[in-house]
Amino acid sequence: MRNEQTTQTYMRKIPFILVIILLSAWNTNAQADREYYQIRIYHLKTDAQVATVETYLEKALLPAFHAAGVKNVGVFKPTTIDTTDRRVYMLIPYGSISDIPAVDEKIQKSLESAPAAQAYRDATFENPPYQRIEVILLKAFKLHPKLTTPSLSGPRAERIYELRSYEGHTEKISQNKIHMFNEGGEIPLFERLGFNAIFYGEVIAGSTMPNLMYMTSFENMKERNEHWLEFGADPEWKKLSSMPMYQKNVSHIVIHLLRPTSYSDF
Repeated sequence: MRNEQTTQTYMRKIPFILVIILLSAWNTNAQADREYYQIRIYHLKTDAQVATVETYLEKALLPAFHAAGVKNVGVFKPTTIDTTDRRVYMLIPYGSISDIPAVDEKIQKSLESAPAAQAYRDATFENPPYQRIEVILLKAFKLHPKLTTPSLSGPRAERIYELRSYEGHTEKISQNKIHMFNEGGEIPLFERLGFNAIFYGEVIAGSTMPNLMYMTSFENMKERNEHWLEFGADPEWKKLSSMPMYQKNVSHIVIHLLRPTSYSDF
């Protein structure tokens, strides 16, 4: 009798267990559909460091990423030069967070025998190839789950890639701004106005958390400025930005205006 009751109880639980399994599988697949991004910022000081790092990136590291199956790696430099901190930005997309160490292992093995990597890898204590490397890890927004290469046709040297960081004063308020992009409709607004967004991502490891970052692209600086004027005057943005639930959800904005290097994938 006891075994029969136990069996009946177990049978009643089966539908519930199946629901849990299905929901778990759906959630796993949904998470897997969202890419992860790594932004590497090489902080450089001298002309020699710039030359060493750019040769390494163009001739060794990017080919190694491509060989490891990672495509559409962006490499950018600021539109203005700061002689005290010359920067090179890399944007690297990964299909999942588990891809990062797997790809890194392949790349390190590849670079061991790459002639173009030797000056960088074997740099002496007296002549380091850079000052520091800053790394930021992001998870794509659900409404823009994968990196999009831009549809730009003008001269490459004139293109503008705008990388923005929106900081929040708490984790909760930063999530509110992410909600504004997704459920609030800010991403569709950018799409309608032709901002050529590359990615939108929540920072999950970085030095200015909590924050989100995203990148848009334009043919030139004039087009960039015109787009932002149009954005600020758009009735949909005025309505969205005036909603009580989205007030004071950004405490600090950092804007990086960048141009693609000649060897960037986009």
